[in-house]
Amino acid sequence: MGIVESVPVALEVRAVDKIFKGPAGPLPALAGVDLAVPAGEFATLIGPSGCGKSTLFNIIAGLDEPDGGSIALGGRADAARLGRVAYMPQKDLLLPWRTVLDNVILPLEVRGVPRERARREALDLFPEFGLAGFERAYPAALSGGMRQRAAFLRTTLARGGLLLLDEPFGALDALTRARLQEWLLGVWERHRRTTLFITHDVDEAIFLADRIYVMSPRPGRVALARRVPLPRPRDPAVTTAPEFIRLKAELLAVLRGEGPGEAAGVEPDGLDPVAEGLRPRNTPSGMNPPTRVGTR
Repeated sequence: MGIVESVPVALEVRAVDKIFKGPAGPLPALAGVDLAVPAGEFATLIGPSGCGKSTLFNIIAGLDEPDGGSIALGGRADAARLGRVAYMPQKDLLLPWRTVLDNVILPLEVRGVPRERARREALDLFPEFGLAGFERAYPAALSGGMRQRAAFLRTTLARGGLLLLDEPFGALDALTRARLQEWLLGVWERHRRTTLFITHDVDEAIFLADRIYVMSPRPGRVALARRVPLPRPRDPAVTTAPEFIRLKAELLAVLRGEGPGEAAGVEPDGLDPVAEGLRPRNTPSGMNPPTRVGTR
């Protein structure tokens, strides 16, 4: 037999729990969340509102700690996660008193990079991010799509090994959103940064991703894990392909509580994260076994 090389894993979430204190008692937000994102892949995370997606992002980024389970970044399962990922929240959070250029260099300045050097580094990327000519403009002068591209450039300059994008296109109109999806895929194809992307849009989740994780209602857990059987690079016409339509129907069924979703342990299409090298064979026994969404 040949030697099977393991796929490097940029992010591994193991049996993560999170419980908040509510006025009526404990409020479970996450319950045994398991997922893995191989280095260089684009994964999407979908689920109903309030299922804990943003809570999970805060934990991955080191802004909060889990009450159970572990997070491993680049194979290191330790608590020192803060500053090791690049996190773009739902709102662009551009500072109105700073120019676009000085907004995007903030992560470089925080790291101690001299301002002029940071500006030179950022300016090289302005054409690729569709912001050429707006370096000295202020955020109020930008369209919604341009503000999101500026926020994404700032996130890219943060240099984390993992990009966390929390529904960055959710507030945009349909046409702008579609254009930014294509633009984002072009940027990702050139740089291949490992990405985990939250969305409520099933079409967006499929169009962007190599793999999709579907979360159940609160307390959130992974109800379904699927690889996207579509080639790259992708064209908008792929949304009419039979494989796209079949996968969309399956994801919608699980989100409605009608489909037989499987947890992340063994994917229903026969893909085993252990066999793929996404999880070592000595995975702790505390990992969740496959569960069906209908039994929640």
